[in-house]
Amino acid sequence: MPEGDTVWQTTKRLHSALAGKVLTRSDLRVPAHATADLTGRTVLDVTPRGKHLLTRIEGGLTLHSHLRMDGAWKIFENGHRWTGGPAHQIRAILGTTDRTAVGYRLPVVELLRTTDEDRAVGHLGPDLLGPDWNPDLALANLLADPARPLGEALLDQRNLAGIGNVYKSELCFLLGATPWLPIGALPTDRAAKLPALAQHLLEANRDRPVRNTTGRRGQNLFVYGRAPRPCLRCGTPVQRADQGDGSRERPTYWCPTCQQGPTPFNIPTAPS
Repeated sequence: MPEGDTVWQTTKRLHSALAGKVLTRSDLRVPAHATADLTGRTVLDVTPRGKHLLTRIEGGLTLHSHLRMDGAWKIFENGHRWTGGPAHQIRAILGTTDRTAVGYRLPVVELLRTTDEDRAVGHLGPDLLGPDWNPDLALANLLADPARPLGEALLDQRNLAGIGNVYKSELCFLLGATPWLPIGALPTDRAAKLPALAQHLLEANRDRPVRNTTGRRGQNLFVYGRAPRPCLRCGTPVQRADQGDGSRERPTYWCPTCQQGPTPFNIPTAPS
């Protein structure tokens, strides 16, 4: 599942394959940019910003893309068969004399002026893997709405950029709080260490082929994806439910023994 560490890895591969090279092929298969031709231009760099990818191209242009749930950039040696999915799922192609980057199932493909990048990513909070990382600002952003459920606050990229469903569930477990606990109810000492803990998890995994939050071989995650198997810490069956604002439900996992706070099964409902 693409989160900040996955995007960082993807960006690193794209930068290695494309940066400093002239594009000999470009094909943006989205209506807004179907006629754009980037051939003959040099790729300057590929930079991550939270879950967003910014491919900067000679002439003051940036190709902004986002992986969301299912998107992927694949890199192939020229002459090799593309294996990232069926052709109708391809949204972008950037090729050089030796390698080709193919974007599959990309929900966002946007060509914009480099000077206008803030229009695409300016709303993001501090990037957990970026040079702008600021734990104090991230914490202030998170606590600005103390009644908001912890899990929802962590997923809001305006607070801090890079956390998705996996890290949301794992962070809540490590903090000993359910994702439905109002963030303002999180004990002060745990809230204070939240930004550093989040940054540590992503930084520790940005170069790993398999994401690991436990430090144990063969048991990579504490709760995410483990329902109804036993909690690695106490043996209680891990539970799963969707969490969201109604516009998009997200799978969420927690241990009912190790994590304190409300759950979807005991949150009081307002009288009708």
